[in-house]
Amino acid sequence: MAIGERIRFIRNLRGMTQKFLGLQVGFSERTADIRMAQYESGSRTPKADLVEQLADALDVSTEALNVPNIDSYTGLMHTLFALEDLYGFKIDRLDGEICIRINRQNGSTFAKMTGLLEPWEEMAQKYRNGEISREEYDQWRYRYPRSEAERNEASRKMLKEDNNG
Repeated sequence: MAIGERIRFIRNLRGMTQKFLGLQVGFSERTADIRMAQYESGSRTPKADLVEQLADALDVSTEALNVPNIDSYTGLMHTLFALEDLYGFKIDRLDGEICIRINRQNGSTFAKMTGLLEPWEEMAQKYRNGEISREEYDQWRYRYPRSEAERNEASRKMLKEDNNG
């Protein structure tokens, strides 16, 4: 999914108009909706500083906007192949289902990726168990890694309060 499609998807998720988002990032009243339409259609590509402003206005991580090209199944497959090459992901079968796993032989990469994936699995499990809403789950995903840092900070504060109380 191209960056313009991600901007539109998240803007709609947030219930914002193109004009409102354009104004939030500093475009003039006269051009705000036109400029946003250009970015969303892909006729213009935002520079890095604008991507940061858009991410702030949408309350998401910049990485949530800069997704690799997964517009087609072929593009998705090549993204998965790149994950295999770069991070040691492996295609496998578990209980008859095709799955992607992290190669344990990749030492530090395995440890790092496990540390990154465990919080995702925890949040997904909370959503499946009804402990959090879809909106809360999406907030966590789209704000990642900010949301993870905030969650870790909240845990540290609770521990500190427990130790002091």
